[in-house]
Amino acid sequence: MTTGHVEVPLISSLPVSKDGQLQLRPLSASLSGEKSRRHMLAGGLLMSGTHEPVMLTEIVELFVPIPNGVLLDATLGMAGHATAILRRHQGLQVVGIDRDMMAITHAHATKATLGATDAARFGAVHARFDGAVDALRNLGIEHLSGALFDLGVSSPQLDIAERGFSYRNDAPLDMRMDRSEGVSAWHVVNEYDAGTITDILQRNADERFAKRIAQAIVAARPIATTTQLAAVVTAAIPAATRRTGGHPAKRTFQAIRIEVNAELDILPNALRDVMSLIVPGGRIAVLAYHSGEDRIVKQILRDAETDTTRPNIATPFAHPSRTAPRAWQKVRVAKQPGADEQARNPRASSARLRVMERCAVAA
Repeated sequence: MTTGHVEVPLISSLPVSKDGQLQLRPLSASLSGEKSRRHMLAGGLLMSGTHEPVMLTEIVELFVPIPNGVLLDATLGMAGHATAILRRHQGLQVVGIDRDMMAITHAHATKATLGATDAARFGAVHARFDGAVDALRNLGIEHLSGALFDLGVSSPQLDIAERGFSYRNDAPLDMRMDRSEGVSAWHVVNEYDAGTITDILQRNADERFAKRIAQAIVAARPIATTTQLAAVVTAAIPAATRRTGGHPAKRTFQAIRIEVNAELDILPNALRDVMSLIVPGGRIAVLAYHSGEDRIVKQILRDAETDTTRPNIATPFAHPSRTAPRAWQKVRVAKQPGADEQARNPRASSARLRVMERCAVAA
């Protein structure tokens, strides 16, 4: 293990029962029994099957060197990364959080399929990732050995028609990751003015025809379903442009989803807050899927790497940024999925992986 790593207590700092089971926030009574099954069977589609976590091998292996302790999966989803990390790293406990209650319900079902040892080291909490630190502290967790952010929309959210995320499935406009929240895609599409929609499309998806699309949306109101919106967007884009670059509505749906869930707004503080809990030798890995996300991730990680607030040896020959001990350093890993993975899983093709490791405190 790398010099300077700090061992985080595996059990003693965490709430555990008499039999050693990790006691994370349980499912509420309202999610037991029949209601739990309805969450699992959203739209008649069970959250199971052929889902392949993006860059699974790379993610699992990059956490090999970290000290024993707690790893946060800040975007739990179908728990593919989390369970693979559990099986590979016997010294880690994994706390997964997700704002989508369907993911939490699925996590509890997954836990029931794990062996006793692995199940004791895994738990799930319903929370947004900008509330991760509070959620962890509610569990008595003050330090992390690692953290994973797999940003964007999950496969079940796209595949379950009634969630209203996909332009390929006819469903009411929704796109809320947490369905208890108020503003949905319907509100954005039917109530925002053209200027605001234009800004959303430009900021969240770099949509070159943002103004034309926004004006078309306003003119076509009311728009109630995903397929109605997709048709309006497609008609607003010049025919020559529609023939390349995937579905014409792809960027519009992405931009509206990001607006509904405030994804870019909550990301910077979420990353900073979680990084503040990571111990020396610990790592953070972030998978981003579009330029807006990746710009934020790159900037936050760069700021951490070049932080010059730590004590340094004064020298007139170099800027403090060159002489100060670094709090964080880049970990060199593959930045994109390999060609084979992209061929198997087209949704992985846009993924960008960035990894940082917390440096040991200088002696």
